[in-house]
Amino acid sequence: MSTIHFSEDNILTMETRKRAAFMNSLSGFKSASLIGTIDNDNNTNLAIFSSVIHLGSNPALVGFINRPDSVDRHTFENILATNCFTINHINKSIYKQAHQTSARYPKDVSEFDATGLTTEYIKDFKAPFVKESHIKYGLEFIEKHELKINGTILVIGKVIEVILPESCLLSDGAIDIEMAETIAISGLDSYHTTEKIAKLSYAKPDITSIEIK
Repeated sequence: MSTIHFSEDNILTMETRKRAAFMNSLSGFKSASLIGTIDNDNNTNLAIFSSVIHLGSNPALVGFINRPDSVDRHTFENILATNCFTINHINKSIYKQAHQTSARYPKDVSEFDATGLTTEYIKDFKAPFVKESHIKYGLEFIEKHELKINGTILVIGKVIEVILPESCLLSDGAIDIEMAETIAISGLDSYHTTEKIAKLSYAKPDITSIEIK
């Protein structure tokens, strides 16, 4: 397979949209999530994100990267207003509707309504979940950090509600996201199903990891 080399100057001089597509693809497969929020007037919002990351297990923290706060960011504004949000895995039955949430709808238009996805309220959690999502969780907003290098914002939440199919919970505590039909994103607009290669034992310096059946 032939290769091609890109220098920093090559990247910086790319046409803007091509550079965005190039850099968004470079990091590989990413999580595919819908973040659900609501404002204090009960207007709901739903937006697709590919930047959700695990930050810790005790306490249970998850974060995502929000683009610079230079224009209206309804998701971010709602989180700051209500201190809560939901993260919903995208599965192969709803990826087209999920992708459509990236369109710039005005604040008074709910992406739930615009895309045909269904709001779901669980217990007394204020922010809406996506009913069609198989794995979903509710978070309490904890803190935000602006990355000075480009103005993006790391938003951190504490997980306080998790809903998933019982059959997807493995005996060791892990979640079988493939069984839940969770998909992945590459770049800005490519969606992928997955196929597990293997599950390996815990790695130790003096023991070769083995495949767990």
